[in-house]
Amino acid sequence: MIPFKKMHGLGNDFVVIDARQNDVRLTPQQSMRISNRKHGVGCDQILIMRPARDATAECYMEKIEPDGTVDSTCGNGTRCIARLLMDEIGQKTARIETGAGVLLAEDIGGDLIRVNMGAPKMEWQDIPLSREVDTLNILFPEFPELAAAVCVSVGNPHAVFFVDDAEKIDLATIGPKIENHKLFPARTNVEFCTMKDAQNIRMRVWERGAGVTAACGSGACAVLVAAIRRGLVKDYADIHLDGGILRIEWAGGGNGVLMTGPTALSFSGIIDLCLLSSGA
Repeated sequence: MIPFKKMHGLGNDFVVIDARQNDVRLTPQQSMRISNRKHGVGCDQILIMRPARDATAECYMEKIEPDGTVDSTCGNGTRCIARLLMDEIGQKTARIETGAGVLLAEDIGGDLIRVNMGAPKMEWQDIPLSREVDTLNILFPEFPELAAAVCVSVGNPHAVFFVDDAEKIDLATIGPKIENHKLFPARTNVEFCTMKDAQNIRMRVWERGAGVTAACGSGACAVLVAAIRRGLVKDYADIHLDGGILRIEWAGGGNGVLMTGPTALSFSGIIDLCLLSSGA
């Protein structure tokens, strides 16, 4: 039996497994079974809490996508893990080690947690892209209906498209085509955004390895960075996702991107080991 907690940030939902004392290792097939919404627990991602390798961090967060692949970081997931850690240690801050480095989280009151997601990367080789291009203006000839994308890494790769009406984009059709485009050797997350005004941006997302999700924290950070690079906003904006609103701030340069949003614990449970068997 494996205890777990079901948590979410703006509807971006997670199965959280604490493996700090009792080690848990999942195969890709087992991860897919747990993530399945009909036959398993169901989630956008699995988050496994492991002992920190960095002495400054409270724990290491491993993020597993529904297709069984391991990703480097997760904005909404980091807030959820931070909430568990803060409640556990009785403090207002927590440091979570991820594949993208150690992220500092702060409880700022109510159900809101702010996370410093680190400095964004904008050079083509750091995102990474398969060839040298202007990351501020990337055209995809296969999709002539789309304006040039902005590409950025916020611990993981993102392609941000500013469109007239994000609601009209067929995410389920075009999302996987961009995700798996040859320009992205590690695949990419895809965001379609519409400017509401200089402080508000509507965003819809196709997540790498997960598909359409209600929210994506690192995606919201990437959208703000892209908007600032395009001169559309100054240093902050409220990003309106299907699941709610994230406040994103960035002072530019090598400063970290700050993401503020809520977390929620839906329920706790136990995963029966028969779910992880090949016959499940």
